[in-house]
Amino acid sequence: MNDYTCRIVRGEEEIYRSTERGIAPLIAIIDGGIDVAGAVAYDKIVGKAAALLYVLTGVGAVHAGVLGKAAARLFDENGIAYTYETLTENIINRKGDGVCPMEETVRDVDSPAAAYKALKQKLRDMAKGV
Repeated sequence: MNDYTCRIVRGEEEIYRSTERGIAPLIAIIDGGIDVAGAVAYDKIVGKAAALLYVLTGVGAVHAGVLGKAAARLFDENGIAYTYETLTENIINRKGDGVCPMEETVRDVDSPAAAYKALKQKLRDMAKGV
């Protein structure tokens, strides 16, 4: 993955790459209308929040450096192939003192579309310092 946090490839073609952290690359893909259906995503950290967004984008497979168990369940339920280097119970926040706020945002959300709306709102709130 080099310095990229997220890279999406279809066949030999690189469709997208980003060095942004968290779910920002996935929000950019969705907001930009980038077609990643059936592609393979390489991502450093994939929790439930990212998994719901990957389901929404229609990727065919995901390789994660760190994969949350809730993300694995979502991929199983949605027929998305996945591999990982480390499987973990929870995705931890950047301070390392609790669960990632994006994971908290979608804890009780199972709809990819609803997750997208909730996560966009959470990002807006965080940008405002809320």
